[in-house]
Amino acid sequence: MKLGELANRLGAELRGNAELEITGVKGIEDAGATEITFVANPRYAGLARSTQAAAVLVEPDFPEIAAATLRIKNPYHAFSQALGIFYQPPTYGAGVHPTAVIDPTAVIGPEAHIGAYVVIGAGVKLGPHATLLPHVVLYPGVQAGSHLFAHAHAVVREGCVLGDHVTLENGAIVGADGFGFSKNEAGQWEKIPQSGPVRLGNRVDVQANACIDRATVGATEIGDGSKIDNLVQVGHGSHVGQNTLLCAQVGLAGSSVVGSNAILAGQAGVAGHCTLGDGVILTAQAGVSHDVAAGKIISGSPAFDNRLWLRAVALFQRLPDLAKRLDRLEKKIAGSATTGHEEQR
Repeated sequence: MKLGELANRLGAELRGNAELEITGVKGIEDAGATEITFVANPRYAGLARSTQAAAVLVEPDFPEIAAATLRIKNPYHAFSQALGIFYQPPTYGAGVHPTAVIDPTAVIGPEAHIGAYVVIGAGVKLGPHATLLPHVVLYPGVQAGSHLFAHAHAVVREGCVLGDHVTLENGAIVGADGFGFSKNEAGQWEKIPQSGPVRLGNRVDVQANACIDRATVGATEIGDGSKIDNLVQVGHGSHVGQNTLLCAQVGLAGSSVVGSNAILAGQAGVAGHCTLGDGVILTAQAGVSHDVAAGKIISGSPAFDNRLWLRAVALFQRLPDLAKRLDRLEKKIAGSATTGHEEQR
């Protein structure tokens, strides 16, 4: 593809040779003479001057460099669009594999691809253009909108409801029992029935081996456009708003509430029944045991305001030196006091 055509498809301003042949997309350090790359993080701006790439996707006011530039407001998103142009994932034609087991009461929308050893339970309703790859299991009563894409070994439990354009990566579990137990008179733990389903909105992605538990009562809900990363645990009865990111190994205890447009970075944890407002950011490994107001950035465990946390961390690194200084001061004061007593005698 010519660079000029690519610029037109991305809606970018081209500065450079429109006739350059582009064959692919790579990172800024690996791209070659027929490939494009991007700069979205200022830390990599220097690499743009030395890259061997044919062209670089940059913001409109980026300085001129030797390589051709495609100037656009959001170069990272444009880079993802370019990836979609040059990389074509496998396609799956409509049809049902002979090893699939489909209950006769299930309703399968048109143009579905049902792979090998898929199991679809009673009363399931699938919208059009569903793709279920090998060993996917849909329990009885599951409902899904159009363009469900479930990779191998994804499981959706009974009664769960999925919106349009939901993607379940390998091993994702939607609607497993929540972790609910109560002690009987003999002091033994007994399982509490988990009666409520999981409801996923439109355009929700659930990545590999993530678990979204069903609710004891009510429902566990994930809003439109939210993304659940690998190995995330969403506890029973939790509610997550729209366009929120739960990054790798995030854990939400039962009945957590997370607003819209929030970001919970890797290994962040939220205690049960806590509420995080819209736009909250928890930095990596933050541990929250209290409500957090909208728009706050929180760090640490126990977590508190990010700016204060940064100051505290800087001070923590100085504690050994401060302890030595304090010890010297105490000895000096003690010495002065001893000298004063001797002079009084």
